[in-house]
Amino acid sequence: MSPTGERPVRDHTPASLIALHTAGYRLIDATVGSGAGTDIGCGTGEESVALMRVDRTIIGVDYHAPTAATAARRLNAAVCADARVLPLATSSQSWVSSSHIIEHFTDPERHVAEIARVLHDEGVAVVLTPNAPADFENPFHVHLFTPNTLREILDAHFDEVEISGLTGNATVSAEFARRRRTGRRLLALDPLGLRHRLPHRALTALHSIGRRVLYPILNRGGAESATADDFIGVDADQIDDDTLVLVGVARHPRR
Repeated sequence: MSPTGERPVRDHTPASLIALHTAGYRLIDATVGSGAGTDIGCGTGEESVALMRVDRTIIGVDYHAPTAATAARRLNAAVCADARVLPLATSSQSWVSSSHIIEHFTDPERHVAEIARVLHDEGVAVVLTPNAPADFENPFHVHLFTPNTLREILDAHFDEVEISGLTGNATVSAEFARRRRTGRRLLALDPLGLRHRLPHRALTALHSIGRRVLYPILNRGGAESATADDFIGVDADQIDDDTLVLVGVARHPRR
């Protein structure tokens, strides 16, 4: 899988971002139960394997066929599919995870509706997405969420919704703040916002090139040793603008 800077890829993506995704999967593992489940946006399955247990089966879903094929060698199964039109039977899944996927859709409600459709009545869904105030300009992220808007979109399809957050300790938080400051200095080189006049495909390609160049530089002297242990969960009333990730746990789907 060629690194674009958007998917976390070991040895390319900063360690703190890899660790943040790993911490998210730990949270998913602690939340969902046994039985058949689906990890939407599984990538190569490298993180999804953390969800495998003897009493749990996993179907990975990824929109990129070669990536899904790689995931299939690690998981029970994997399919190439649009996360807004899942090739799964209604009420067939005990759990569904959607880690850093929902922000990529201009129509994210279709994604949530599909999660609700495939989940059985007593199942659980876990949705992780960047917290809008803490996210830095990213053309791949076309629909950002606050705690309230994430709750609203999940409330539309589930009877029970809990919102919490995931953030870093002081060292990791400083690393993310440093990365944002560097990004703002670079964006200042385009004071007229000419980048926003580019076709979206060109903008994402430019962004990918920039990340591949900058990530090795940003890794120097940064939190290369960051691990999932450096991230902590916070309750809804503790979420602030610096909280990195929002976590939505949804039960009792409405179809």
